[in-house]
Amino acid sequence: MTPRPSLSIGIEEEYQIVDPETRELRSYITEFIANGKLVLMECELKPELHQSMVELGTPVCSDVAQVKEALAKQRRFICHLAQSKGVEIAAASTHPFSKWMDQPVTPFERYQGVLEEMQLLAQRLLIFGMHVHVGVEDRTFAIDAMNVARYMLPHILALSTSSPFWMGRRTGLKSYRANIFEDFPRSGTSDVYRSPADYDALINTLVNSRCIPDASKIWWDVRPHHQYPTLEFRICDIPTRIDDAIAIAALFQAIVLWLWKLRRRNITFRVYRRELIEENRWRAARYGLDGKLIDFGKSAEVPVRDLIRELLGMLAEEIDELGTADYVRPIESILTHGTSADRQLRVYEETGGDLKAVVDHLVAETKTGLA
Repeated sequence: MTPRPSLSIGIEEEYQIVDPETRELRSYITEFIANGKLVLMECELKPELHQSMVELGTPVCSDVAQVKEALAKQRRFICHLAQSKGVEIAAASTHPFSKWMDQPVTPFERYQGVLEEMQLLAQRLLIFGMHVHVGVEDRTFAIDAMNVARYMLPHILALSTSSPFWMGRRTGLKSYRANIFEDFPRSGTSDVYRSPADYDALINTLVNSRCIPDASKIWWDVRPHHQYPTLEFRICDIPTRIDDAIAIAALFQAIVLWLWKLRRRNITFRVYRRELIEENRWRAARYGLDGKLIDFGKSAEVPVRDLIRELLGMLAEEIDELGTADYVRPIESILTHGTSADRQLRVYEETGGDLKAVVDHLVAETKTGLA
């Protein structure tokens, strides 16, 4: 029998560095960091592709309560550090009006290599995300869980949307980031893999043919991590509010436990074709919570909010077992009042299209709940 996974949890977030006067992105990461990375207050602060982005990751945490404490500490740390240097931090997956062609790439060898390989695609990748790691030590179960969990990812993308603007324009999408990142190879929804050996055969073929140096260049929406014994969920926009981020992380943890309990009973959830999941992924990015996803079992459109509430009901036993009901509760508020993308659009409408007001809103909301 597959041993119960540890279900440890960790969160990585990519933040915008914002000039408080112009409200544009500010190329400032090299002012924060020396020698490639800085570890302070148990937070690993490291650069990303663009100099106007900073990534932080929590330590490995045993439960959701611990990861919330760590994420709050992390956000407080980076907000205070930024303010001490005359800049601000915003959590959203695109900046409302800064232009990618104006953003220099971080002058470290790793990112110069990405720029050389991906060319304009890398320069255009001015997007910010949240990655959630859930501890899964058994590789066979990790591959099985990846296959099944793909179905739920569009639902959770819809909950996380925070990128309705791009280069000063209202895009008409709730998650423009989701579509920008799809231009990269080996991104989006993975295929189905029968076993760890099947997955390893793919990686070995890509490495041996010099397509990639290692499995770190697999950028699917969910993947077994190449270094740590975790299943890494990469589908989300970064939620602006910390409580929303924690609620989504807790949902990922509950999904993994639910799948393990199914496997223990020698049953599983149906695995769907990549093309079908991609259709739901597009709908989630386009319409967010206001759209409909396909219920493949019924072959019918269903409102996103109904499907998310159905998912919460399906996971109720696991949420109770994990003791995370209070942490998941903000999802109902998201369903009622909308995501960061919805709130940004409301500010935009209420201010007559003032995108600087949207940036001010994001900076303020990023700090919400950190006291």
